[in-house]
Amino acid sequence: MSVPEPTAIVPPSPCDGDTPIVQLQGISKRFGSNQVLDQVDLTFAPGEAVALIGPSGTGKSTILRIIAGLLPADQGNIFIAGQQRQGLIEDAEDPVNIGMVFQQAALFDSLTVQENVGFSLYQHSDLSTGEIGELTRQALAMVGLPDICDRYPAELSGGMRKRVSFARAVISNPQEAQDKPTVLLYDEPTAGLDPIASTVIEDLIRNIHSNRGCSTYIIVTHQDSTIRRTADRVVMLHQGTVQWMGPVEQIDHTPNPYVRQFFSAATDGPIRVAN
Repeated sequence: MSVPEPTAIVPPSPCDGDTPIVQLQGISKRFGSNQVLDQVDLTFAPGEAVALIGPSGTGKSTILRIIAGLLPADQGNIFIAGQQRQGLIEDAEDPVNIGMVFQQAALFDSLTVQENVGFSLYQHSDLSTGEIGELTRQALAMVGLPDICDRYPAELSGGMRKRVSFARAVISNPQEAQDKPTVLLYDEPTAGLDPIASTVIEDLIRNIHSNRGCSTYIIVTHQDSTIRRTADRVVMLHQGTVQWMGPVEQIDHTPNPYVRQFFSAATDGPIRVAN
């Protein structure tokens, strides 16, 4: 009688539903005397679309920068696809690709669109100029701007600059990106845009999400339409702590006083208005 071979133990993939793609445990951050985050616990599952909302100065953008590995937490632990991060992004490679779209696009004025989008590949890959150019054109085509490689940021509208920053966030090195799902972080992507331009950006965010397989995104926004059109789950922060979280469909029905005040724009409530 033969003895069956033992079943191989396979570690969970970053895309396994049981493994959070991003997990924050007890995250605190202080700037001088200002406690921006206070023991925040958050978990983001693969494929989620999550909006971080709340008044200005409540730590939303700080959370994005901590997740991106651009800013250290004072206390707490950060896990990316089940792997604890040590230090900042330059100290060790994360098991997934994390891209960030900054509020002001943050393009280099002296570089062309192609040089901006392919900047990380020019700096940190062995790809040829031709290969980077092709990847850049593909990323720009994804955001609906296939023919602007030779332009400079000053020649673009605000909405176009936003889309270029999206292309920069999603471009990746094909030699290194296999089997590594992407986490995209958006910091106020529709701020300062008119309603029509905002709709274009909101549709683009959803389109990128649906066409990138296992990708997850976290979006910081104050705009009602952006919250409703791009998020599946909403996390409400105030004074450095999570006050409420739930499906986007519940924001009009929850009795939570913070959520009700935020969406009604009322001056009376637990959120104090600065004079």
